Amino acid sequence: MERKEARRKAQELVSKMTIEEKASQLRYDSPGIPRLGIPEYNWWNEGLHGVARAGTATVFPQAIGMAASFDTEMIREVGDIIAEEGRAKYNAASAQGDRDIYKGLTFWSPNVNIFRDPRWGRGHETYGEDPYLAASLGKAYVEGLQGNGETMKAAACVKHYAVHSGPEALRHEFDAEVSQKDLEETYLPAFKALVEEVHVEAVMGAYNRVNGEPCCGSSTLIENKLRKEWKFEGHFVSDCWAIRDFHENHMVTGTPMESAAMALNAGCDLNCGNTYLHILNAFYHGMVTEEAISEAAVRLFTTRFMLGLFDGSEYDNIPYTKVECEEHLRMAHRVALESIVLLKNENNILPIKKDKIRSIGVIGPNADSRAALIGNYHGTSSEYVTVLEGIRKYAGDEIRIFYSEGSDLFRDKTEHLSRDMDRISEAVTVAKNSDVVILCLGLDETLEGEEGDTGNSYASGDKEDLQLPLCQRRLMEAVAETGKPIVLCMLAGSDIDMSFAEEYFDGILQLWYPGARGGNAVAEILFGKESPSGKLPVTFYETLCELPPFEDYSMEGRTYRYMKGKAQYPFGYGLTYGKAEVDSVQVSETETGAVVSAEVRNMGNREICEVLQVYIKCLDSVYAVPNPQLCGFQRVGLQQGENKTVSINIPDEAFTVVDEDGHRICGGKHFSMYVGFSQPDIRSEELTGVSPVKIEFRKK
Repeated sequence: MERKEARRKAQELVSKMTIEEKASQLRYDSPGIPRLGIPEYNWWNEGLHGVARAGTATVFPQAIGMAASFDTEMIREVGDIIAEEGRAKYNAASAQGDRDIYKGLTFWSPNVNIFRDPRWGRGHETYGEDPYLAASLGKAYVEGLQGNGETMKAAACVKHYAVHSGPEALRHEFDAEVSQKDLEETYLPAFKALVEEVHVEAVMGAYNRVNGEPCCGSSTLIENKLRKEWKFEGHFVSDCWAIRDFHENHMVTGTPMESAAMALNAGCDLNCGNTYLHILNAFYHGMVTEEAISEAAVRLFTTRFMLGLFDGSEYDNIPYTKVECEEHLRMAHRVALESIVLLKNENNILPIKKDKIRSIGVIGPNADSRAALIGNYHGTSSEYVTVLEGIRKYAGDEIRIFYSEGSDLFRDKTEHLSRDMDRISEAVTVAKNSDVVILCLGLDETLEGEEGDTGNSYASGDKEDLQLPLCQRRLMEAVAETGKPIVLCMLAGSDIDMSFAEEYFDGILQLWYPGARGGNAVAEILFGKESPSGKLPVTFYETLCELPPFEDYSMEGRTYRYMKGKAQYPFGYGLTYGKAEVDSVQVSETETGAVVSAEVRNMGNREICEVLQVYIKCLDSVYAVPNPQLCGFQRVGLQQGENKTVSINIPDEAFTVVDEDGHRICGGKHFSMYVGFSQPDIRSEELTGVSPVKIEFRKK
């Protein structure tokens, strides 16, 4: 149903409601209105990497892992699968009259906040640190989730608007002070793209303030930027209990009634929380108008009509058997394969050659951990395959698998370490009896995640530094002393210091949180059935010393676009089991920007998949981003010895810059463009031995 017709029907329905009934519909747990045939509806559902918190569902790799795929078409298919399973579950639940939380069709995903600092605990919910990558993958997810049918398949909600990336402990009171340049250059582009280009149905406000205004009550962000400038027509929802923060933490209002009025008048239609219980009092006190209440209700019912919740839809017969079906599980496996990033591979330790070894030692607290597979905001799988289980299944009976947990995931510094020392002793024994060691370390959602939503015992979900917990560092050092060939498998959603592993281990794989059955994909990568093809969507820094304070939202020195030093592992970096080269590059100007055509060749002895990346640097403007920035990418499958021509469209916006007042303007005529399988920086060249092809381009 087109929005215009859906809005007409919503207006007609809302016009029949009393003021009390209208106000009741602005809560996330909207009650039914039997006299008008309106059933209750709970707006709160989650779909970050699969239908979440609603029982069984296909559990894909965490969002940061999906970002490492640099695969927009695949992310679009993931969005479609999430909508498919969401519809199947909605159809089954509503048939039984179950309309409780996590049962609706309004999914509060994706998260396109910029992962500006590696300490942020929720960074693994995002698509990384680059606005162009976040926008590209976010658009694909929304297109897949919302579909292109007569009615919306499901409604996406982009979050958290805006300028939100920690610290978690301060988010309810924090004021993110940001320049207009950083706002338009980094923090807003992904939101703008999802609103203007794919018409995301909902936007969720953040907990924090931006330059003094609480995000869920900001006329600047909601009314001026979102609705007037970007022409957003969907509905706006607060983060959960964020409006309560207005008077309890931000102290910009004095009472719940004032907070409710401030949010509604700024354009916040839906309250996740209970502060909008005070909307009627605000109306009776003349603080909000009936027109404002009616308009919010109309926007919300427009979404429900577009979903076909009153007139029916073509998705009403999707059966429950679609949930976690074989087709969806195959896609989750593909996503896991594409998400894994090979950071180091010396002495040809990978892939493991089954005919050359007799034993493998699998060691570490994340080797047999289900929690390390799934990240946060996850569903429930009917089966989990850990790294240990995946290796054991793939290795078969010919190879002996030894296992030791080695240490706890985390232990408080005050706790006695004798238990860890016993486990380390066992781990050393296992390593000494093994031909090769797979060391599985890292974090899980209890150590990095959302404030108040995990068992985190320090930093409220954020990380204090880039180090592994002490007990894991001790384990790592002890296993290294055995002198055995070691492959580190890091299961974590963010940058962990790899300096020790870089010096002492032959192989390093970044697995992120690879999904419920991710162990199968890990084994296929380890044994070479598949070649790794993921790329880092974030910078891995040498230390935190090179970064500004966590609370500083200036982009100076942050992320690959602004950093001044050399990365430990750069954004866009990732190895394969083969070798691809870029033979030649041509750039042609078009009406909508430019097109880059590159000849790529597989010089190796096996089939691989690579990610061709295009970076651009404006040469004419003082407002240009300091370092070349990503402006195009495409995954390329290459058979052994194959040559292929790849064309990548570069948007016109890539040739613009943002001035100090936040205006996007023409960057000039002279640009350097770099085309290769990594970004054009010294560290990438050191690690790969090649540089991207550089082209000087003059725009007419």
